[in-house]
Amino acid sequence: MMWSIFLTAVGLLFVFEGILPFLSPPFWRRLMQQMFIQGDRVLRILGLVSMLVGLALVSIAHDLF
Repeated sequence: MMWSIFLTAVGLLFVFEGILPFLSPPFWRRLMQQMFIQGDRVLRILGLVSMLVGLALVSIAHDLF
């Protein structure tokens, strides 16, 4: 049961990660270029914020369902 939930979550991650490059490749390319020139500190903060938002969404979903 736990593996199916994990694999579903990973699958959804790939789906959501692929939406922007599929819909607008030029915008995605510019966004990635901007990410490459950012310093380590900025990338770590973005990663931390992303993890916290994801954790909050998982927590909310767990409480609702």
